[in-house]
Amino acid sequence: MATWLDLAMVAVLCVLVLAGFPVAFTLAGCAVAFAGLGIALGVFDPAFLGFVPNRIYGVMTNEVLVAVPLFVFMGVTLERSRVAEDLLETMGQLFGRVRGGLGIAVCVVGALLAASTGIVGATVVTMGLLSLPVMLRRGYDPALASGTIAAAGTLGQIIPPSIVLVVLGDQISTAHQEAQRALGNFAPEPVSVGDLFAGAMVPGLVLVVLYVTYLATLAWLRPGSAPPIDRDPRAPAAIGPRLARALVAPLVLVIAVLGSILAGAATPTEAAGLGAAGAILLAGARVAPGAARPVGLAALALAGMLALARTFDLRLARDHLASGEVVAIGVALVLGVVLAGGIVWSLVRLRAVGVLGPIVGATARLTAMVFVVVIGAQLFSLVFRGFGGDETVERILGHVPGGVVGAMLAVMALVFVLGFFLEFIEITYIVVPIVGPVLLALGVDPIWLGVMIAMNLQTSFLTPPFGFALFYLRGVAPPEVTTAAIYRGIVPFVLIQLAMLALLAAFPGMATWLPSVLFG
Repeated sequence: MATWLDLAMVAVLCVLVLAGFPVAFTLAGCAVAFAGLGIALGVFDPAFLGFVPNRIYGVMTNEVLVAVPLFVFMGVTLERSRVAEDLLETMGQLFGRVRGGLGIAVCVVGALLAASTGIVGATVVTMGLLSLPVMLRRGYDPALASGTIAAAGTLGQIIPPSIVLVVLGDQISTAHQEAQRALGNFAPEPVSVGDLFAGAMVPGLVLVVLYVTYLATLAWLRPGSAPPIDRDPRAPAAIGPRLARALVAPLVLVIAVLGSILAGAATPTEAAGLGAAGAILLAGARVAPGAARPVGLAALALAGMLALARTFDLRLARDHLASGEVVAIGVALVLGVVLAGGIVWSLVRLRAVGVLGPIVGATARLTAMVFVVVIGAQLFSLVFRGFGGDETVERILGHVPGGVVGAMLAVMALVFVLGFFLEFIEITYIVVPIVGPVLLALGVDPIWLGVMIAMNLQTSFLTPPFGFALFYLRGVAPPEVTTAAIYRGIVPFVLIQLAMLALLAAFPGMATWLPSVLFG
Protein backbone atom coordinates (compact mmCIF):
# COMPACT_ATOMS: atom_id res chain seq x y z
CA MET A 1 0.00 0.00 0.00
CA ALA A 2 2.80 2.44 0.91
CA THR A 3 4.56 1.76 -2.37
CA TRP A 4 1.36 2.40 -4.26
CA LEU A 5 0.81 5.69 -2.43
CA ASP A 6 4.31 7.09 -3.11
CA LEU A 7 3.92 6.48 -6.85
CA ALA A 8 0.39 7.88 -6.73
CA MET A 9 1.77 11.05 -5.11
CA VAL A 10 4.04 11.66 -8.08
CA ALA A 11 1.26 10.89 -10.57
CA VAL A 12 -1.23 13.24 -8.89
CA LEU A 13 1.42 15.97 -8.69
CA CYS A 14 2.08 15.73 -12.43
CA VAL A 15 -1.65 15.85 -13.24
CA LEU A 16 -2.25 18.91 -11.05
CA VAL A 17 0.75 20.76 -12.46
CA LEU A 18 -0.35 20.06 -16.04
CA ALA A 19 -3.81 21.30 -15.08
CA GLY A 20 -2.28 24.68 -14.31
CA PHE A 21 -2.27 24.77 -10.51
CA PRO A 22 0.61 26.75 -8.92
CA VAL A 23 3.51 24.38 -8.40
CA ALA A 24 4.53 25.56 -4.93
CA PHE A 25 1.08 25.11 -3.42
CA THR A 26 0.49 21.91 -5.37
CA LEU A 27 3.62 20.39 -3.85
CA ALA A 28 2.59 21.24 -0.30
CA GLY A 29 -1.11 20.44 -0.77
CA CYS A 30 -0.42 17.09 -2.43
CA ALA A 31 1.96 16.17 0.39
CA VAL A 32 -0.52 17.09 3.14
CA ALA A 33 -3.39 15.24 1.42
CA PHE A 34 -1.41 12.04 0.95
CA ALA A 35 0.02 12.25 4.46
CA GLY A 36 -3.55 12.39 5.81
CA LEU A 37 -4.57 9.46 3.60
CA GLY A 38 -1.55 7.46 4.73
CA ILE A 39 -2.30 8.13 8.41
CA ALA A 40 -5.92 7.06 7.91
CA LEU A 41 -4.78 3.82 6.25
CA GLY A 42 -2.11 3.22 8.88
CA VAL A 43 0.82 3.21 6.43
CA PHE A 44 2.34 6.62 7.24
CA ASP A 45 4.03 7.60 10.51
CA PRO A 46 2.77 11.06 11.62
CA ALA A 47 6.15 11.64 13.29
CA PHE A 48 7.52 12.50 9.84
CA LEU A 49 5.44 15.69 9.83
CA GLY A 50 7.23 16.73 13.02
CA PHE A 51 10.37 17.24 10.95
CA VAL A 52 8.71 19.91 8.77
CA PRO A 53 9.57 22.91 11.02
CA ASN A 54 13.20 21.76 11.18
CA ARG A 55 13.28 21.42 7.38
CA ILE A 56 11.89 24.94 6.92
CA TYR A 57 14.30 26.34 9.50
CA GLY A 58 17.14 24.59 7.68
CA VAL A 59 16.12 26.25 4.41
CA MET A 60 15.87 29.69 5.99
CA THR A 61 19.28 29.38 7.68
CA ASN A 62 21.05 27.81 4.71
CA GLU A 63 23.92 30.17 3.97
CA VAL A 64 24.26 28.91 0.40
CA LEU A 65 20.67 29.86 -0.46
CA VAL A 66 21.31 33.42 0.75
CA ALA A 67 23.17 33.81 -2.55
CA VAL A 68 19.90 33.40 -4.48
CA PRO A 69 18.30 36.81 -3.69
CA LEU A 70 21.68 38.52 -4.08
CA PHE A 71 22.30 37.05 -7.53
CA VAL A 72 18.69 37.81 -8.49
CA PHE A 73 19.18 41.43 -7.37
CA MET A 74 22.42 41.63 -9.34
CA GLY A 75 20.77 40.36 -12.51
CA VAL A 76 17.63 42.48 -12.25
CA THR A 77 19.69 45.60 -11.55
CA LEU A 78 21.86 45.10 -14.63
CA GLU A 79 18.78 44.39 -16.73
CA ARG A 80 16.69 47.37 -15.57
CA SER A 81 19.58 49.84 -15.79
CA ARG A 82 19.94 49.05 -19.55
CA VAL A 83 23.47 47.70 -19.29
CA ALA A 84 22.33 44.86 -21.57
CA GLU A 85 21.12 47.35 -24.18
CA ASP A 86 24.53 49.05 -24.30
CA LEU A 87 26.24 45.68 -24.69
CA LEU A 88 24.01 44.61 -27.58
CA GLU A 89 24.35 47.87 -29.48
CA THR A 90 28.13 47.97 -29.11
CA MET A 91 28.70 44.31 -29.96
CA GLY A 92 26.41 44.66 -32.97
CA GLN A 93 28.61 47.45 -34.31
CA LEU A 94 31.78 45.47 -33.54
CA PHE A 95 30.78 42.21 -35.27
CA GLY A 96 28.09 43.42 -37.65
CA ARG A 97 30.19 43.92 -40.78
CA VAL A 98 30.96 40.21 -41.14
CA ARG A 99 28.42 37.65 -42.34
CA GLY A 100 26.46 36.37 -39.38
CA GLY A 101 28.15 39.00 -37.23
CA LEU A 102 24.96 40.23 -35.63
CA GLY A 103 24.01 36.68 -34.62
CA ILE A 104 27.53 36.13 -33.25
CA ALA A 105 27.19 39.36 -31.28
CA VAL A 106 23.91 38.10 -29.81
CA CYS A 107 25.64 34.86 -28.70
CA VAL A 108 28.56 36.74 -27.12
CA VAL A 109 26.23 39.16 -25.33
CA GLY A 110 24.06 36.23 -24.24
CA ALA A 111 27.11 34.64 -22.63
CA LEU A 112 28.05 37.91 -20.90
CA LEU A 113 24.50 38.46 -19.69
CA ALA A 114 24.37 34.86 -18.50
CA ALA A 115 27.47 35.49 -16.41
CA SER A 116 26.00 38.80 -15.21
CA THR A 117 22.39 37.88 -14.50
CA GLY A 118 21.80 34.13 -14.51
CA ILE A 119 18.06 34.71 -15.10
CA VAL A 120 16.84 32.96 -18.25
CA GLY A 121 13.46 34.65 -18.65
CA ALA A 122 14.84 38.16 -18.21
CA THR A 123 17.68 37.53 -20.67
CA VAL A 124 15.44 36.07 -23.40
CA VAL A 125 12.90 38.88 -23.07
CA THR A 126 15.55 41.60 -23.02
CA MET A 127 17.39 40.24 -26.05
CA GLY A 128 14.12 39.57 -27.87
CA LEU A 129 13.00 43.16 -27.41
CA LEU A 130 16.34 44.68 -28.35
CA SER A 131 17.87 42.35 -30.94
CA LEU A 132 15.03 40.67 -32.83
CA PRO A 133 13.68 43.84 -34.54
CA VAL A 134 17.22 44.88 -35.51
CA MET A 135 18.05 41.45 -36.96
CA LEU A 136 14.83 41.40 -38.96
CA ARG A 137 15.46 44.92 -40.33
CA ARG A 138 18.95 43.86 -41.38
CA GLY A 139 17.57 40.98 -43.48
CA TYR A 140 18.14 38.05 -41.14
CA ASP A 141 16.00 34.97 -41.65
CA PRO A 142 13.25 35.16 -38.97
CA ALA A 143 13.78 31.53 -37.95
CA LEU A 144 17.54 31.98 -37.56
CA ALA A 145 17.15 35.25 -35.64
CA SER A 146 14.59 33.88 -33.19
CA GLY A 147 16.50 30.62 -32.70
CA THR A 148 19.73 32.49 -31.99
CA ILE A 149 18.09 34.75 -29.41
CA ALA A 150 16.28 31.93 -27.62
CA ALA A 151 19.44 29.79 -27.48
CA ALA A 152 21.70 32.63 -26.33
CA GLY A 153 19.15 33.68 -23.73
CA THR A 154 19.21 30.27 -22.03
CA LEU A 155 22.98 30.31 -21.49
CA GLY A 156 22.19 31.65 -18.02
CA GLN A 157 21.28 28.06 -17.10
CA ILE A 158 24.82 26.77 -17.47
CA ILE A 159 27.28 29.70 -17.34
CA PRO A 160 28.08 30.69 -13.74
CA PRO A 161 27.17 32.50 -11.58
CA SER A 162 23.83 30.86 -12.35
CA ILE A 163 20.94 30.59 -9.91
CA VAL A 164 20.35 27.12 -11.36
CA LEU A 165 23.85 26.10 -10.29
CA VAL A 166 23.43 27.65 -6.83
CA VAL A 167 20.26 25.65 -6.18
CA LEU A 168 21.66 22.51 -7.81
CA GLY A 169 24.88 22.80 -5.85
CA ASP A 170 23.01 22.91 -2.57
CA GLN A 171 20.95 19.83 -3.44
CA ILE A 172 23.86 17.87 -4.96
CA SER A 173 25.89 18.53 -1.80
CA THR A 174 23.09 17.16 0.40
CA ALA A 175 22.56 14.13 -1.87
CA HIS A 176 26.31 13.43 -1.90
CA GLN A 177 26.53 13.44 1.89
CA GLU A 178 23.49 11.15 2.13
CA ALA A 179 24.94 8.73 -0.43
CA GLN A 180 28.29 8.61 1.35
CA ARG A 181 26.65 7.94 4.70
CA ALA A 182 24.71 5.07 3.14
CA LEU A 183 28.04 3.65 1.93
CA GLY A 184 29.52 3.91 5.44
CA ASN A 185 31.62 7.04 4.88
CA PHE A 186 30.66 9.48 7.61
CA ALA A 187 33.30 12.10 6.73
CA PRO A 188 32.92 12.61 2.96
CA GLU A 189 34.70 15.27 0.96
CA PRO A 190 32.21 18.17 0.62
CA VAL A 191 30.80 19.28 -2.72
CA SER A 192 30.23 23.04 -2.86
CA VAL A 193 28.51 25.48 -5.19
CA GLY A 194 32.00 26.70 -6.12
CA ASP A 195 32.81 23.19 -7.37
CA LEU A 196 29.73 23.27 -9.60
CA PHE A 197 30.58 26.78 -10.86
CA ALA A 198 34.04 25.59 -11.83
CA GLY A 199 32.65 22.41 -13.37
CA ALA A 200 30.21 24.33 -15.57
CA MET A 201 32.77 26.83 -16.91
CA VAL A 202 34.34 24.68 -19.63
CA PRO A 203 31.08 23.08 -20.91
CA GLY A 204 29.39 26.51 -20.94
CA LEU A 205 32.18 28.14 -22.95
CA VAL A 206 32.39 25.17 -25.35
CA LEU A 207 28.63 25.50 -25.93
CA VAL A 208 29.06 29.19 -26.83
CA VAL A 209 31.83 28.25 -29.27
CA LEU A 210 29.55 25.65 -30.88
CA TYR A 211 26.79 28.25 -31.27
CA VAL A 212 29.19 30.74 -32.88
CA THR A 213 30.66 28.06 -35.15
CA TYR A 214 27.19 27.07 -36.37
CA LEU A 215 26.25 30.70 -37.10
CA ALA A 216 29.50 31.41 -38.93
CA THR A 217 29.18 28.22 -41.00
CA LEU A 218 25.54 28.89 -41.88
CA ALA A 219 26.33 32.49 -42.87
CA TRP A 220 29.09 31.21 -45.15
CA LEU A 221 26.86 28.55 -46.75
CA ARG A 222 23.72 30.74 -46.97
CA PRO A 223 24.82 34.39 -47.05
CA GLY A 224 21.28 35.66 -47.52
CA SER A 225 20.12 34.29 -44.16
CA ALA A 226 22.63 36.30 -42.13
CA PRO A 227 23.89 39.30 -44.14
CA PRO A 228 26.45 41.81 -42.84
CA ILE A 229 25.29 45.23 -41.70
CA ASP A 230 26.67 48.68 -42.43
CA ARG A 231 28.64 50.12 -39.57
CA ASP A 232 27.54 53.38 -37.99
CA PRO A 233 29.45 56.26 -39.68
CA ARG A 234 30.51 57.44 -36.23
CA ALA A 235 31.75 53.97 -35.32
CA PRO A 236 35.38 54.14 -36.57
CA ALA A 237 36.12 56.93 -34.12
CA ALA A 238 33.68 55.94 -31.39
CA ILE A 239 33.70 52.15 -31.33
CA GLY A 240 36.74 51.94 -29.04
CA PRO A 241 35.42 54.19 -26.27
CA ARG A 242 31.91 52.74 -26.63
CA LEU A 243 33.25 49.21 -26.37
CA ALA A 244 35.27 50.10 -23.29
CA ARG A 245 32.31 51.83 -21.69
CA ALA A 246 29.83 49.04 -22.42
CA LEU A 247 32.01 45.97 -21.99
CA VAL A 248 34.81 46.60 -19.51
CA ALA A 249 32.75 47.37 -16.41
CA PRO A 250 30.36 44.37 -16.68
CA LEU A 251 33.31 42.12 -17.57
CA VAL A 252 35.28 43.31 -14.53
CA LEU A 253 32.23 42.64 -12.34
CA VAL A 254 31.82 39.11 -13.70
CA ILE A 255 35.54 38.38 -13.28
CA ALA A 256 35.47 39.73 -9.73
CA VAL A 257 32.45 37.61 -8.76
CA LEU A 258 33.60 34.40 -10.44
CA GLY A 259 37.27 34.96 -9.70
CA SER A 260 36.68 35.42 -5.98
CA ILE A 261 34.81 32.08 -5.90
CA LEU A 262 37.20 30.10 -8.09
CA ALA A 263 40.26 31.51 -6.31
CA GLY A 264 38.82 30.46 -2.96
CA ALA A 265 38.83 34.05 -1.67
CA ALA A 266 35.06 34.12 -1.11
CA THR A 267 32.13 31.78 -0.75
CA PRO A 268 29.37 31.98 -3.38
CA THR A 269 27.24 33.92 -0.90
CA GLU A 270 30.00 36.46 -0.24
CA ALA A 271 30.67 36.73 -3.97
CA ALA A 272 26.95 37.31 -4.56
CA GLY A 273 27.11 40.23 -2.11
CA LEU A 274 30.08 41.57 -4.06
CA GLY A 275 28.12 41.20 -7.30
CA ALA A 276 25.08 43.00 -5.86
CA ALA A 277 27.23 45.91 -4.67
CA GLY A 278 29.01 46.09 -8.03
CA ALA A 279 25.69 46.01 -9.92
CA ILE A 280 24.41 48.95 -7.86
CA LEU A 281 27.52 50.96 -8.70
CA LEU A 282 27.31 50.06 -12.41
CA ALA A 283 23.63 51.01 -12.53
CA GLY A 284 24.32 54.30 -10.74
CA ALA A 285 27.01 55.18 -13.27
CA ARG A 286 24.70 54.17 -16.13
CA VAL A 287 21.75 56.35 -15.10
CA ALA A 288 23.95 59.37 -14.19
CA PRO A 289 26.98 59.20 -16.50
CA GLY A 290 27.90 62.83 -15.98
CA ALA A 291 28.48 62.47 -12.26
CA ALA A 292 30.24 59.14 -11.96
CA ARG A 293 33.05 60.23 -9.60
CA PRO A 294 31.40 58.75 -6.47
CA VAL A 295 30.94 55.46 -8.33
CA GLY A 296 34.56 55.44 -9.46
CA LEU A 297 35.82 56.11 -5.93
CA ALA A 298 33.53 53.41 -4.55
CA ALA A 299 34.75 50.92 -7.16
CA LEU A 300 38.37 51.67 -6.26
CA ALA A 301 37.50 51.29 -2.58
CA LEU A 302 35.91 47.91 -3.29
CA ALA A 303 38.99 46.76 -5.19
CA GLY A 304 41.19 47.97 -2.32
CA MET A 305 39.13 46.08 0.24
CA LEU A 306 39.38 42.89 -1.80
CA ALA A 307 43.16 43.29 -2.06
CA LEU A 308 43.46 43.89 1.70
CA ALA A 309 41.25 40.89 2.50
CA ARG A 310 43.42 38.75 0.26
CA THR A 311 46.66 39.99 1.87
CA PHE A 312 45.80 40.44 5.57
CA ASP A 313 43.68 38.74 8.20
CA LEU A 314 41.07 41.44 8.88
CA ARG A 315 39.12 39.60 11.59
CA LEU A 316 38.69 41.66 14.76
CA ALA A 317 37.66 38.85 17.14
CA ARG A 318 41.22 37.81 17.97
CA ASP A 319 43.43 38.16 21.03
CA HIS A 320 46.53 39.38 19.23
CA LEU A 321 46.73 41.70 16.23
CA ALA A 322 50.00 42.54 14.49
CA SER A 323 50.72 46.21 13.85
CA GLY A 324 50.43 45.71 10.10
CA GLU A 325 47.03 44.06 10.56
CA VAL A 326 45.83 46.97 12.69
CA VAL A 327 46.79 49.42 9.95
CA ALA A 328 45.14 47.22 7.30
CA ILE A 329 41.93 47.03 9.33
CA GLY A 330 41.90 50.82 9.70
CA VAL A 331 42.40 51.31 5.96
CA ALA A 332 39.67 48.76 5.26
CA LEU A 333 37.26 50.67 7.50
CA VAL A 334 37.96 53.90 5.64
CA LEU A 335 37.50 52.17 2.29
CA GLY A 336 34.26 50.64 3.59
CA VAL A 337 32.92 54.11 4.36
CA VAL A 338 33.82 55.26 0.83
CA LEU A 339 32.15 52.18 -0.66
CA ALA A 340 29.02 52.70 1.42
CA GLY A 341 28.86 56.32 0.28
CA GLY A 342 29.08 55.28 -3.38
CA ILE A 343 26.36 52.67 -2.94
CA VAL A 344 24.04 55.14 -1.19
CA TRP A 345 24.68 57.71 -3.92
CA SER A 346 23.89 55.13 -6.61
CA LEU A 347 20.70 54.03 -4.85
CA VAL A 348 19.56 57.64 -4.59
CA ARG A 349 20.17 58.15 -8.31
CA LEU A 350 18.32 54.91 -9.18
CA ARG A 351 15.38 55.99 -7.06
CA ALA A 352 15.34 59.44 -8.66
CA VAL A 353 14.94 57.97 -12.16
CA GLY A 354 12.29 55.47 -11.02
CA VAL A 355 14.40 52.33 -11.44
CA LEU A 356 15.00 51.28 -7.84
CA GLY A 357 11.36 50.42 -7.07
CA PRO A 358 10.94 48.00 -9.98
CA ILE A 359 14.31 46.40 -9.16
CA VAL A 360 13.36 45.76 -5.54
CA GLY A 361 9.87 44.56 -6.51
CA ALA A 362 11.15 42.12 -9.14
CA THR A 363 13.81 40.80 -6.76
CA ALA A 364 11.25 40.25 -4.00
CA ARG A 365 8.84 38.43 -6.34
CA LEU A 366 11.47 36.12 -7.80
CA THR A 367 13.03 35.38 -4.41
CA ALA A 368 9.65 34.68 -2.80
CA MET A 369 8.76 32.34 -5.67
CA VAL A 370 12.02 30.42 -5.22
CA PHE A 371 11.65 29.94 -1.48
CA VAL A 372 7.94 29.07 -1.54
CA VAL A 373 8.76 26.32 -4.03
CA VAL A 374 11.69 25.19 -1.87
CA ILE A 375 9.48 24.88 1.23
CA GLY A 376 6.75 23.04 -0.71
CA ALA A 377 9.31 20.68 -2.18
CA GLN A 378 10.78 19.98 1.26
CA LEU A 379 7.34 18.94 2.53
CA PHE A 380 6.68 16.82 -0.56
CA SER A 381 10.01 14.97 -0.37
CA LEU A 382 9.53 14.36 3.38
CA VAL A 383 6.13 12.70 2.88
CA PHE A 384 7.41 10.82 -0.18
CA ARG A 385 10.22 9.35 1.90
CA GLY A 386 7.78 8.57 4.70
CA PHE A 387 6.05 6.24 2.26
CA GLY A 388 9.40 4.64 1.37
CA GLY A 389 9.58 6.41 -1.97
CA ASP A 390 13.38 6.64 -1.94
CA GLU A 391 13.57 2.84 -1.67
CA THR A 392 11.08 2.52 -4.54
CA VAL A 393 13.22 4.79 -6.73
CA GLU A 394 16.33 2.80 -5.80
CA ARG A 395 14.61 -0.45 -6.81
CA ILE A 396 13.37 1.05 -10.09
CA LEU A 397 16.79 2.44 -11.05
CA GLY A 398 18.45 -0.79 -9.94
CA HIS A 399 16.32 -2.76 -12.40
CA VAL A 400 16.92 -0.43 -15.36
CA PRO A 401 18.94 -2.31 -18.03
CA GLY A 402 22.48 -1.09 -18.44
CA GLY A 403 23.46 -0.57 -14.81
CA VAL A 404 24.80 2.89 -13.99
CA VAL A 405 24.63 4.03 -17.63
CA GLY A 406 21.02 2.91 -17.96
CA ALA A 407 20.04 4.57 -14.66
CA MET A 408 21.73 7.79 -15.73
CA LEU A 409 19.95 7.75 -19.10
CA ALA A 410 16.59 7.18 -17.38
CA VAL A 411 17.13 10.11 -15.01
CA MET A 412 18.30 12.40 -17.83
CA ALA A 413 15.19 11.47 -19.85
CA LEU A 414 12.99 12.23 -16.85
CA VAL A 415 14.63 15.63 -16.27
CA PHE A 416 14.35 16.45 -19.98
CA VAL A 417 10.62 15.71 -20.06
CA LEU A 418 9.90 17.51 -16.78
CA GLY A 419 11.71 20.56 -18.18
CA PHE A 420 8.79 21.00 -20.61
CA PHE A 421 6.35 21.64 -17.78
CA LEU A 422 8.25 22.70 -14.65
CA GLU A 423 10.73 25.43 -13.77
CA PHE A 424 14.26 24.40 -12.85
CA ILE A 425 13.63 25.07 -9.14
CA GLU A 426 10.78 22.58 -8.94
CA ILE A 427 12.77 19.95 -10.86
CA THR A 428 15.82 20.46 -8.68
CA TYR A 429 13.95 20.15 -5.41
CA ILE A 430 11.73 17.27 -6.54
CA VAL A 431 14.03 15.09 -8.64
CA VAL A 432 17.53 15.59 -7.19
CA PRO A 433 16.71 14.66 -3.55
CA ILE A 434 14.98 11.49 -4.80
CA VAL A 435 17.36 10.20 -7.49
CA GLY A 436 20.58 11.98 -6.50
CA PRO A 437 21.57 9.78 -3.55
CA VAL A 438 20.86 6.63 -5.59
CA LEU A 439 23.01 7.71 -8.55
CA LEU A 440 25.81 9.01 -6.35
CA ALA A 441 25.83 5.77 -4.35
CA LEU A 442 26.37 3.96 -7.68
CA GLY A 443 29.62 5.90 -8.15
CA VAL A 444 28.49 8.84 -10.33
CA ASP A 445 30.68 11.93 -9.84
CA PRO A 446 28.59 14.64 -8.09
CA ILE A 447 30.05 17.57 -10.03
CA TRP A 448 29.55 15.83 -13.36
CA LEU A 449 25.99 14.91 -12.38
CA GLY A 450 25.16 18.49 -11.45
CA VAL A 451 26.55 19.89 -14.72
CA MET A 452 24.74 17.22 -16.73
CA ILE A 453 21.43 18.10 -15.08
CA ALA A 454 22.00 21.83 -15.66
CA MET A 455 22.84 21.27 -19.34
CA ASN A 456 19.83 18.96 -19.69
CA LEU A 457 17.52 21.56 -18.17
CA GLN A 458 18.83 24.14 -20.62
CA THR A 459 18.05 21.78 -23.51
CA SER A 460 14.51 21.16 -22.30
CA PHE A 461 13.97 24.93 -21.97
CA LEU A 462 14.58 25.20 -25.72
CA THR A 463 12.77 22.13 -27.05
CA PRO A 464 9.45 22.60 -28.91
CA PRO A 465 6.59 22.61 -28.30
CA PHE A 466 6.73 23.44 -24.57
CA GLY A 467 10.17 25.04 -24.02
CA PHE A 468 9.87 27.99 -21.63
CA ALA A 469 12.36 30.10 -23.60
CA LEU A 470 10.15 29.77 -26.69
CA PHE A 471 7.14 31.10 -24.78
CA TYR A 472 9.20 34.02 -23.43
CA LEU A 473 10.34 34.90 -26.96
CA ARG A 474 6.86 34.44 -28.47
CA GLY A 475 5.55 36.99 -25.97
CA VAL A 476 7.87 39.77 -27.23
CA ALA A 477 8.35 38.79 -30.89
CA PRO A 478 6.71 41.01 -33.54
CA PRO A 479 3.63 39.61 -35.34
CA GLU A 480 5.55 38.85 -38.54
CA VAL A 481 7.63 36.23 -36.67
CA THR A 482 5.38 33.19 -36.54
CA THR A 483 5.45 30.50 -33.89
CA ALA A 484 6.40 28.00 -36.60
CA ALA A 485 9.43 30.14 -37.48
CA ILE A 486 10.52 30.21 -33.82
CA TYR A 487 10.19 26.43 -33.56
CA ARG A 488 12.01 25.91 -36.86
CA GLY A 489 14.85 28.20 -35.86
CA ILE A 490 15.48 26.54 -32.52
CA VAL A 491 15.84 22.99 -33.88
CA PRO A 492 19.56 23.32 -34.90
CA PHE A 493 20.40 24.76 -31.48
CA VAL A 494 18.60 21.91 -29.72
CA LEU A 495 20.68 19.48 -31.79
CA ILE A 496 23.82 21.38 -30.72
CA GLN A 497 22.68 21.09 -27.10
CA LEU A 498 22.13 17.36 -27.44
CA ALA A 499 25.56 17.00 -29.04
CA MET A 500 27.04 18.93 -26.11
CA LEU A 501 25.26 16.62 -23.67
CA ALA A 502 26.70 13.62 -25.52
CA LEU A 503 30.19 15.16 -25.40
CA LEU A 504 29.83 15.80 -21.68
CA ALA A 505 28.63 12.23 -21.12
CA ALA A 506 31.52 10.80 -23.15
CA PHE A 507 34.15 13.07 -21.60
CA PRO A 508 33.26 13.74 -17.93
CA GLY A 509 36.62 15.47 -17.54
CA MET A 510 35.10 18.52 -19.22
CA ALA A 511 33.20 19.07 -15.97
CA THR A 512 35.66 17.63 -13.45
CA TRP A 513 39.01 18.94 -14.73
CA LEU A 514 38.78 22.59 -13.65
CA PRO A 515 37.45 21.85 -10.13
CA SER A 516 40.27 19.36 -9.61
CA VAL A 517 42.83 21.95 -10.73
CA LEU A 518 41.40 24.76 -8.61
CA PHE A 519 40.29 22.89 -5.52
CA GLY A 520 42.21 19.63 -5.67
